[in-house]
Amino acid sequence: MTTDTFPRDFLWGVASSAYQIEGAWNEDSKGESIWDSFLHDRKMQNADVSCDNYHRFKEDIALMKHLGVKAYRFSMSWPRIIPDGTGSINQKGLDFYKRLVDGLHETGIVPVATLYHWDLPQRLEENGGWLNRETASHFENYARILFTEFKDSIPMWITHNEPRVVAYRGYGSGTNAPGVKQERNVLQVIHNLLLSHGLAVRQFRDLGFAGKIGITLNLKPVYPYTDSPEDRKAAELQDIIKNKWFLDPVLKGHYPEVTSTEFQSQYENPDTRPGDLEIISTPSDFLGVNNYSRDLVKFDPDAPLKISRIHPKESSYTSLDWEIYPKGLQDLLVNLGRDYGIDLYVTENGASLDEVKARNGQVHDTVRINYLREHIGATAKAIQDGSPVKGYFVWSLMDNLEWSLGYKHRFGLVHVDFNTLERTVKDSGYFYSRVIADNGINE
Repeated sequence: MTTDTFPRDFLWGVASSAYQIEGAWNEDSKGESIWDSFLHDRKMQNADVSCDNYHRFKEDIALMKHLGVKAYRFSMSWPRIIPDGTGSINQKGLDFYKRLVDGLHETGIVPVATLYHWDLPQRLEENGGWLNRETASHFENYARILFTEFKDSIPMWITHNEPRVVAYRGYGSGTNAPGVKQERNVLQVIHNLLLSHGLAVRQFRDLGFAGKIGITLNLKPVYPYTDSPEDRKAAELQDIIKNKWFLDPVLKGHYPEVTSTEFQSQYENPDTRPGDLEIISTPSDFLGVNNYSRDLVKFDPDAPLKISRIHPKESSYTSLDWEIYPKGLQDLLVNLGRDYGIDLYVTENGASLDEVKARNGQVHDTVRINYLREHIGATAKAIQDGSPVKGYFVWSLMDNLEWSLGYKHRFGLVHVDFNTLERTVKDSGYFYSRVIADNGINE
């Protein structure tokens, strides 16, 4: 008996990103990205080869076809297409993505393209990167080129993936590329990123192409640890920082009001210009939602912003120490549908595990199967509660470089041997294949 079914046109997909899987980091005139520079300079594990998808994309499309995947969310590498971020176009880079998109169409898989998944051209970073407002204009030009080149062959576009991570980890803590530590200027980075999103959406509208466009945000439901006024206030501020500071300008045309003196003293207000918020809030067709866990917080006078996160001892966790809490995805989707009234796609959801092949060559990732079963079930419940969720994408198609954390943490439905590059479908891949075939959970 099917326990959780989905609308007939529900879009089942898998996701990846260019830097994490493509390899070929300096082939065919590709320019250097901030991640190339960041990891090379620190002599850390990098994605120079990674999954070698640049040369093996046909094999990977065949894997998706084998699993019955309906849609593939991938990103395009800005420095592969415009090596310096602005100026001349690298035709070889464009041709790679055209071959990829053609291959997807030939197998009946819907291409869903992300314009920016963190790999800024290094040359632009040398001119200030996302701290420089001009980068938003360069992004607008990059987007226009792609919209024009691909016209109606890509039905769904995503402007940015997780601008919060770009800002707070790339330009705040410096733990991600480009490794800038300017926490006070994080809000300026966010503003420039969101401005570039709005400029790209406006270009898409002006060009008049068919299809849909939106943005993907990494969002977390936030819960107070207790019902005390202090904990509720801490949760409200955390919700603004993690969620509303991105949702409200894009979908409501204004930044949320913040009364916290700690927030105001820690972050410099962004330099904005008249009309910026009108551009940022150019109507999107959908919101992409990346979700892996929740935030459970309490008031803590000794913590930054007086907020501490709680890790319940009774909970289960992934290898990245992310709490497994599927009810959070249900709550998040219901709240987004109620508060913002826009079509939703779960553009990333999955579990990182430290796993190995069994002696028979298979990968028995039972924890990931349980994670997916529960989170797909939570998505079904959100739809039953009226949330306008139109699709679900597992992160990720295959194991890949987990950014600055290297290759230890594996998210893939497909195991990759990074010595031989052999692909092996995991038990979770076959589980997800059955979900797609049944349009729901039937086990």
